[in-house]
Amino acid sequence: MTVARAATVQYETVQSIEHVYPLVRTHKQLDRVIGQIEAAPGIVLYTLVDKEIAERLERICREIGIPFVNILDPVFAVFQSYLNVPLTRRIGGQHALDAEYFKRIDALNYTMMHDDGQISEDLEHADIVLVGISRTSKTPTCIYLANRGIKSANVPIVPDIPLPPQLLRLKKPLVVGLIASAERIQQIRQNRVLSLNASGYGDTYVDRKEIAREIAATRRLCVEQGWPLIDVTRRSIEETAAEIMELFREHRLGGTAVTGR
Repeated sequence: MTVARAATVQYETVQSIEHVYPLVRTHKQLDRVIGQIEAAPGIVLYTLVDKEIAERLERICREIGIPFVNILDPVFAVFQSYLNVPLTRRIGGQHALDAEYFKRIDALNYTMMHDDGQISEDLEHADIVLVGISRTSKTPTCIYLANRGIKSANVPIVPDIPLPPQLLRLKKPLVVGLIASAERIQQIRQNRVLSLNASGYGDTYVDRKEIAREIAATRRLCVEQGWPLIDVTRRSIEETAAEIMELFREHRLGGTAVTGR
């Protein structure tokens, strides 16, 4: 899916329609997929490991006259030439219920329970704590990190509301501040208010000067506490998470993080 999306965005005049068929492991399951492909033909990208099932899919695609690509074949070829070991073709091996799988589930449970400042009493058990004002992508970034097995919590910085005292006493977790430009945050907040048709938000929530004050307060807090700071204005969630994970590696090794990024 990621490869398909990375490719299709390069064609500005084309609008793609995705049909996704996960966990195709038997001929019966493939029958359903083939029926869908025949009804709505298009480029077929697949990662089938079973050789017999993959060959059958390719044969049908040739008969229909549509292109197909085995995404894994060139990767397997490189791995085999480098490792010089045979391919086992272990179906669904990436979904094994190993220790890493349960670590990710545990991290995700922790993250969901500690979203938006909830249960601040045990923040010390987190790996990473994100702080920032409203609309700085704290929650989606935490979820992204949790899917990589990192226990993440986030605490909002709200004007005139004191931060949890536990946050300022943390020893083990890495605390990272997130900010964005006042213009960007104002735009996101205005869109949120409109989408919710919400009248409960005060004028200060979308006021650019007030937002600028919130950002300045966040900067001061991070400098005072020695927390690294990341500007997410032009960053995707993946880019923000990548920098946080690098800071986390430095943190675990006892390195010093640079603030004001």
